[in-house]
Amino acid sequence: MRSFAISALREPPFTAGRHGATEQVASESVEWARAFGLVDSSHRVHRLQRADAAGLAGRACPDGSVDGLRLLTDLISWLFVMDDACDEDGLGADPVRLGPAISTLLDVLDRCGDPDVVPPAGGPLGDALHDLCRRIRLHDHAALLLRFVSQVREYLLALLWEATNRERRRIPELAEYVQLRRHIGGVHPCLTLTDLASAQPPRPTQRADPALVALDLLAVDLVCWCNDLFSYGKESQADPDAQNLVTVIAQESGADEADALQAAADRFNEGLAAYLTAEEALLASGEDGVRPALTARRNWVRATYDWSVAAARYA
Repeated sequence: MRSFAISALREPPFTAGRHGATEQVASESVEWARAFGLVDSSHRVHRLQRADAAGLAGRACPDGSVDGLRLLTDLISWLFVMDDACDEDGLGADPVRLGPAISTLLDVLDRCGDPDVVPPAGGPLGDALHDLCRRIRLHDHAALLLRFVSQVREYLLALLWEATNRERRRIPELAEYVQLRRHIGGVHPCLTLTDLASAQPPRPTQRADPALVALDLLAVDLVCWCNDLFSYGKESQADPDAQNLVTVIAQESGADEADALQAAADRFNEGLAAYLTAEEALLASGEDGVRPALTARRNWVRATYDWSVAAARYA
């Protein structure tokens, strides 16, 4: 399936990079995960190491601060552990089990990392999430902290939607899937921490610019659809009704697997063309202050493609 994705997807025409501290942060992040109990066995440690959160973060944030890179890597590690708990450990197919876990994590988010407030007993995932919020809070950037908390909340609530679909063996309609996939992918909070690592994060007025909001959605879609195509082989072997763009297209259109794969690839390629057009229009507006934000989104699209080409996580 990886060979199909490589041949069918247009390679993003953006410069590839990698942060110089990637290897250092990789080992530090695994130790962080161990310290919080996110990985409690050699098998889980190995699974997290193979996932290569730092490799993805280092490509997505090649020029940010080391502290910012470390925060981003730890977030991606946390998302990978949560994803594995849902996909491989059975939590994500049982809303009755998942609901209380999500409720506890929402309680953690409500504290916004306040060091003077004892978070609820949230277990390893809750304790690690509180630590992420606490460290973001230290940057004294309230708008980014609140955006991060809101985006992680949306991610958690979307997991319940996905779990209900899995329990009922329901494949959603395409428009519904595209909308909720933006949240299930966890890309929004990753972009927020990438902005936090930047020397020039976008100002609130820039963040509210409809043109940048639209570009954000395009970038998030591209990251998620790229992920769906590279992961489809592994996911479809484990579950023929996997929550994946390819499966959704096949269900809605009646296409066979080969045609659905090609339609998903076409959707990515058309989305990339739309992204380039929207980015060009935004640059032509003359707002130089938005360039770092555009670079961050370019980096994420390119990083996802490059990381996916080599990702052991999809093997």
